[in-house]
Amino acid sequence: MNKQKRVEPIPEEFASYEEAAEFWDTHDTTDYPDAFRTVDVETTFRGRYYEIEIEADVAEVFQAHARQKGVTVSNLASDLLRQQLATA
Repeated sequence: MNKQKRVEPIPEEFASYEEAAEFWDTHDTTDYPDAFRTVDVETTFRGRYYEIEIEADVAEVFQAHARQKGVTVSNLASDLLRQQLATA
């Protein structure tokens, strides 16, 4: 038995991003090969970021100090870690 899968056409326009998201949440892009094209992309590696777990009370102190200094929590944490490691 050769059952053909019925593919619903892509709407010409979506009323909102949410409507488009709902459509693609329930449809497979591989069913629409003519709707997409391959593109060549070049990118530059900008850096690597790491995530570490810290306790909530430490995070609150970081946030308060960062606000006070007018910097991001990430920048403050990196600076403090660099200072600490330089003296280690």
